[in-house]
Amino acid sequence: MARIIVGKKTMEFDADTFLATIGAGRKRVAVLKKQRIFAQGDRADAVFYTQKGKVRLTVVSAAGKEATIGIVGEGNFFGEGSLAGQLLRMGSAVAMTDCELLRIEKKSMMAVLHREHAFSDMFVAYLLRRNIRYEEDLVDQLFNSSEKRLARILLLLAHFGKQTIPDAVISNVSQETLAEMIGTTRSRVSFFMNRFRKLGFIHYNGGLKVHSSLLNIVLHD
Repeated sequence: MARIIVGKKTMEFDADTFLATIGAGRKRVAVLKKQRIFAQGDRADAVFYTQKGKVRLTVVSAAGKEATIGIVGEGNFFGEGSLAGQLLRMGSAVAMTDCELLRIEKKSMMAVLHREHAFSDMFVAYLLRRNIRYEEDLVDQLFNSSEKRLARILLLLAHFGKQTIPDAVISNVSQETLAEMIGTTRSRVSFFMNRFRKLGFIHYNGGLKVHSSLLNIVLHD
């Protein structure tokens, strides 16, 4: 349930329930782990909403080098570039886990945004938050060490600051993927992960558990 502030009013909006009732142009899609959802260069004709699972977003350079640009979890959209005039996908999307998605055709999504103001407000706020995140990622890449970048990515993946439980378990994210996301090598990621573990910032127990104390690495000059 999302809270949306419209003027002086605070509205509660259940995005999952609403998206499930859009009607024409909406289709539920079950995607298996490692299955491609769309590929770079495909037609950009729909927006996706993640109801269950995690999706990895990547881009490949002209030289063939692949980079991870984001990981999308439950309750998040991806592929929204199609709404801004993007004709072809600028990147690829692959399921990191078994996923349940809603595929919403561009025309239907545009109609809903024009018709349903509460949903439109929520969606615009979501896009603004994502844009801020991308700007923060760029600053992080330009000015921070790879150790700080890794700590920040782990905190983001653990949804630090977005839930009441201070520690969270991250699953299905390899060190290779983390290396791509922060622009370094797997061996450097392995070195830092071992250091974080020895310092008590993370530990492994059925997955990677991230402690809020890892924030000390990000804040330390």
